[in-house]
Amino acid sequence: MFKLTDSFKKIILSAYITSFGLRTNAFRSLQAQKMEPEENIKPHAIMIPAPLQGHIVPFTHLAINLASKGLTITFVNTQSTHQRLMKAQSLSGSFLDYDIFSEARKFGLDIRYTTICDGFPLNFDRAGNHNQFMEGLLHVFSAHVDDLVGNLVNSNHNPPVSCLIADSFYVWPSEIAKKYNLVNISFWTEPALAFTSYYHMDLLKRNGHFGSQDNREDTICYIPGIQAIEPGDLPSYIQDPEPWSIMHHYIFNSLEDAKKADMIICNTVQELESSTISALQEKKPFYAVGPILPNGFTKSVIPTNLWVESDCIQWLNAKPKGSVMYISFGSLANISRQDVLEIAHGLLLSRVSFIWVVRPDITWSKETDIFPSRFEDDVKDRGLVVPWCSQIDVISHPAIGGFLTHCGWNSVLESIWCKVPMLCFPIFTDQFTNRKLVVSEWKVGFDLCSGRILRRQEIAQKIDCFSSEANKLRINLEKTRRKLEDALSENGTSGRNYKQLICDLKSKILQKSKINNTSLL
Repeated sequence: MFKLTDSFKKIILSAYITSFGLRTNAFRSLQAQKMEPEENIKPHAIMIPAPLQGHIVPFTHLAINLASKGLTITFVNTQSTHQRLMKAQSLSGSFLDYDIFSEARKFGLDIRYTTICDGFPLNFDRAGNHNQFMEGLLHVFSAHVDDLVGNLVNSNHNPPVSCLIADSFYVWPSEIAKKYNLVNISFWTEPALAFTSYYHMDLLKRNGHFGSQDNREDTICYIPGIQAIEPGDLPSYIQDPEPWSIMHHYIFNSLEDAKKADMIICNTVQELESSTISALQEKKPFYAVGPILPNGFTKSVIPTNLWVESDCIQWLNAKPKGSVMYISFGSLANISRQDVLEIAHGLLLSRVSFIWVVRPDITWSKETDIFPSRFEDDVKDRGLVVPWCSQIDVISHPAIGGFLTHCGWNSVLESIWCKVPMLCFPIFTDQFTNRKLVVSEWKVGFDLCSGRILRRQEIAQKIDCFSSEANKLRINLEKTRRKLEDALSENGTSGRNYKQLICDLKSKILQKSKINNTSLL
């Protein structure tokens, strides 16, 4: 009978360990933590936001919040996002060497920073080739993430990497977290109402409210935790009668992957969406930790803007309190040139003072002259048009009396925090769902128009009516703002949810280390 020599046994053992190098190193790191009591474990999370302004901002503030509570964070932006951040800061030189969290570390926060290729050259026009870019995110980006996570796990970081916090709008987190034995946390940057709408797409499809060219139009009363919702208040990708595009495919796949997460973090407040959150918590560990805002609601020292900011403060300082309408449709949404013209004429008719953020890419067309003739001359004493600005600086200014908004979720939370009533013009994705919360549930805003077609006379009438009725909205804003403040206190719901999240995360890390220990023995 063949007998193994001691030296041959060592060769086999060495080959076995080498073949499982990444898993072995991860095991050793986690095993070291396993030796300590649970309360002494220091989680190390890799955080990867979607490369969009509205996702980067809450991800950045969440990273700071988690680091301030003792976590180590490795924050990952795409190289393209990082380049845009640097250009917006007017920084030159070797931009890839610039660490956006260097200032945060001066305050003792353990936040590390790196960048990753998204699969396209830096000079590739992502906005102009949207479908091709989405195909890349769907099929190619995960390979770059896999390499990065593998290198971080295998680099003997102290503390060891133990957790992946990825944007819910990615299709790969569950696979990569499983491969490297990491706790998989999905961060949903929108309200719980939008999440549960996607979560129950199968229910909507069975009942004929989704996935058909002849979707039902009656009120939906069967989604757990939602008393009633109109089909027009669902996220736009669910409303579409032909949801077969690459964008639909990508979003629906990402939400299916989010269902596989160990935990879900949501930028909302328990008191604002209590029944929706309670119903979701019966299905998954779901933590409402919002509103996720910069500390003290002041401009962050960490760059998060993808456009160069115009300074509006001096102009605002010359305006009476509550006299200015702030108008912005966010960082991503597009409107038609006709919409721009109708809004411009509505502003001319209303005579309201305003700041209007008009991004260079706000329309689908490549036209540069999108305003009515002599528009900026006609409004020069009462109107300011800028390509981008610091929204926090503007809406927190006392001269701002209202916000004509697309109802992006960050804008909604910021507006409530500043007690600025909203005039709502949702354009796509979760914005229709957010509008339902703002107008119907919390009553802190009005609709700009009765349908989806803008008409200048209606705009002027709504703006004038809004100005006279805004005080009623401010009463509700006071109550809603108080709920946000209370939630963020140490013993508030979001404060308690942060503590529970970290406690559950440490337990999950221990659990995974034990499973890994068993599988490697």
